Amino acid sequence: MKMNPKFIVLFFMATSMVFLSCSDDDDSSDDNNNNNNSQLVATITNNVKDGNWIITKFIDSGQDETNDFNGYSFSFEDNSVLTATKEANVMTGTWSVTDSDDDDSDDDNPSNDDDDDIDFNIFFNVDDSNNFEDLNDDWDIVSQTSTKIELIDVSGGNGGTDYLTFEKQ
Repeated sequence: MKMNPKFIVLFFMATSMVFLSCSDDDDSSDDNNNNNNSQLVATITNNVKDGNWIITKFIDSGQDETNDFNGYSFSFEDNSVLTATKEANVMTGTWSVTDSDDDDSDDDNPSNDDDDDIDFNIFFNVDDSNNFEDLNDDWDIVSQTSTKIELIDVSGGNGGTDYLTFEKQ
């Protein structure tokens, strides 16, 4: 039986198209999570950069230390600059929101999937005795809106859990 050369060419082209259109990755949810995480990081970053914030809750291993930050107004500025101001007293540190999906560390928030682990990083270059040193951490986000962000950190050393909440002024 003799085959038409046009048919053979069309057959190979159609077969090639089928193979080229198939993906070797059956689960594209990782790409979606990375894209969603990038969008969430951008949203959180834009939210906190808008206006001044106060600490309405700071629980350090079961101890309520919110009063240590009464009167301070926090400003999350461009270039990762974090400024806490109380009258003439100004503390300057750094901040960032990062997708720690690639990080091997455990997620402190058990209600989140590991793929959704986004960290809110705070650092003040102060002595251990300074109250602001207690804020230094890579906090996990429990919840966030344009006016409130709730953070959690489970200490690796003593296993204590810390909670930090910022609310927009």
